[in-house]
Amino acid sequence: MSEAKGETVVIKKYANRRLYNTQSSSYITLDHLSKMTREGVDFKVLDAKTGADITHQILTQIIMEEESAGGEQMLPVSFLRQLIALYGNSMQSLVPHYLEASMDNFRTNQVKLRAAFEDSLGANPLAKLAQQNMAMFKAAASAFMPGLVEPEAKSHDQEQDDEIAALRSQMAEMQKKLDKLAKD
Repeated sequence: MSEAKGETVVIKKYANRRLYNTQSSSYITLDHLSKMTREGVDFKVLDAKTGADITHQILTQIIMEEESAGGEQMLPVSFLRQLIALYGNSMQSLVPHYLEASMDNFRTNQVKLRAAFEDSLGANPLAKLAQQNMAMFKAAASAFMPGLVEPEAKSHDQEQDDEIAALRSQMAEMQKKLDKLAKD
């Protein structure tokens, strides 16, 4: 699917329970809508007969299917009980805003945590050592089995190319020494 981000995609739900993507002119499934959500595609679902916005119902249905899919459940029973208890409560109108703000904060913290982890990995000498080991492995693999390393997987960074050339030279020298020892 190639829905443009920023543009709200209109999905029509027909009486036969089929979902129709008006942008791509194709029938889709709840799995497609779930994927679109994960990809950040904004959509709204309209009842084809009445024109009513039923996006909330469809998103709830997707959550229910995800929860019952047999994998790990995200919503703990205690949370669901507390949520149900809030219906009809005087605080009910505040809950959607609170949950939305909480999810926004969670998402922001998740991005910050990922960035901090990646930054610490870049400064980590063990991570640099792992990168060097991988470069040596690729150089060894390409020296003994040319064509094994795919062209798109090769780095065009001059520094890495120089390191690989140096490793190949060292390996050639070691091979010469091994050949000499075998002859003696």
